[in-house]
Formats: sequence, structure tokens, C-alpha cells
Amino acid sequence: MNEIEIRRNLAACYRLFVKFGWTDLIFTHLSARVPNHPDQYLINPYGLLFQEVTASNLLKVDFDGNVISGDHPFNATGHAIHTAILKHRQDINVVLHSHTRAGMAVSCMKAGLLPLTQQANEIRDITAYHRYSGVASEGEEECQLLGKDLGNNWL
Repeated sequence: MNEIEIRRNLAACYRLFVKFGWTDLIFTHLSARVPNHPDQYLINPYGLLFQEVTASNLLKVDFDGNVISGDHPFNATGHAIHTAILKHRQDINVVLHSHTRAGMAVSCMKAGLLPLTQQANEIRDITAYHRYSGVASEGEEECQLLGKDLGNNWL
């Protein structure tokens, strides 16, 4: 895929998050690695609702936080989270960060995801946990910890 196709697919993914009610105003982010530029990614502009995100207004940002293209700022917390994953896992090209009701409920449980359903058992062994200690910062230390906590997991 080329960058234009990635932009279209990522913008479509933002629309799907709206359709399924997986948005949290402007406080979550979806990103995709830029083809042929492993240290750059596309992400939503800070301040836009998911239904306002388009292929053409997605920001292209490098891992150092430089906006390569786009007319808006990015969310520093989103940058920290997405670069942490994309730096640590070269095999991952898309990061979907959401605050769904179900995800927040599981994150509030000390035991985490319980093996009570077939669906929970399907993802239990690929789920990682990162201890919440406040809003993720721009700091390299937080990025390294997020990457380490993800390990080889997918969720």
C-alpha cells in the first residue's frame, strides 16, 4: 500500500470508531506507520472529533515529534503512546487506542480480563497490561515502559 491508501484506510477506521461508539471526544487516537518511512506515522490532528478526521487532514509525524505534514498540532500524549508501540514493535503498522466502556471496565478490575467467556479466552494470552500512573507524557522513559509492557502481545 502507498501513503494515500493508508490515509484513506485510516480515515475510514476513524469513521468506523464513530459508527460503533468507540470514540472519547478528542482523547483517543488511531495511527498508521507511513510506508517506506518506518520512523513516521499518521495520526489525527489534536482537537478534531473522529467524524472530522479525513485522509487529507491526518498529520504525518516522525518519532521525534516533528510534524512532517499537516496544519494542526498533535496530541503529546497520543504521540508518546503511538511512538512507544511503533518504536518497540517494527512488525506493527497500526495502533488503535480507544477508551471503550468495556476496555475501561476491564482496566478497573485488579484481576484484569477474566477467562469467563470464549471471547475473553481467545484474547487473554495476547493481552498486555500497563500500570496507569497518570496521563502519558512525552518522556522517553514512559515510551520505553509502554513498549516493554506490550512485549510480544497485541492487545
